[in-house]
Amino acid sequence: MTSDLKVVLPGDLISVNNESDESSMNVDDDVPLVRLGPGLTQVQEDIVSMKAGVLKHQDPGNKWWLESNQRRYVAATGESVIGIVVARLAEYYRVDIGGAQAAILPVLAFEGATKKNKPNLVPGTLVYARISLANKDMEPELQCFNPSSGKADGYGELKGGFVIRCSLGLCRRLLNPETPILRFLGEHFPFETAVGMNGRIWVNSENPQYTILLANAVKNSEYLSEAQCKAMVESLIDKL
Repeated sequence: MTSDLKVVLPGDLISVNNESDESSMNVDDDVPLVRLGPGLTQVQEDIVSMKAGVLKHQDPGNKWWLESNQRRYVAATGESVIGIVVARLAEYYRVDIGGAQAAILPVLAFEGATKKNKPNLVPGTLVYARISLANKDMEPELQCFNPSSGKADGYGELKGGFVIRCSLGLCRRLLNPETPILRFLGEHFPFETAVGMNGRIWVNSENPQYTILLANAVKNSEYLSEAQCKAMVESLIDKL
């Protein structure tokens, strides 16, 4: 992950070449050497920013994207999201993922699902899903399994727990297993969490009181340093 902050504006040309990695977008290859994430697009041979934000780079994978605290989520293929089932139809569920339009979750897009063995989700059910198709002219499509393994791998219905809404930037930071707040909380509480790139975080523990405490701690950690996160967790432990 790049350490230098580079702020870009809509329409800026993005250079993806660096000293440590001479990879660049090769339009003649079937598989691009550069993976573009949210906020970036390719216009002929140029990579252009579509919004204002901080340019981020991740190795391995040579992935580039823009990080910004926008309010409305824009679906991107491959991202994990937390959705709420809002309607059940014959062949699919309609799921609210916080975007401009609801997403579609086919009833067969689950591990081991068949026409005779389909999940029974009612409106209001929480699901952790992967965006399998995203296009600005179509409704996003979801799937509740890992396409590389065919297994659920954590995707599917989320039972119990508590969902909080936060910035998209905080969600991206929480995906790092070394994020201070999750590490400090894990030293004192056993809990489960699912982070959606659409600004939703699901937290679950054996005790409802702890679940609310954990959820508030995660949400309040957004602008805290590592030392401040540690101090906050210690103060919560003292009050129990």
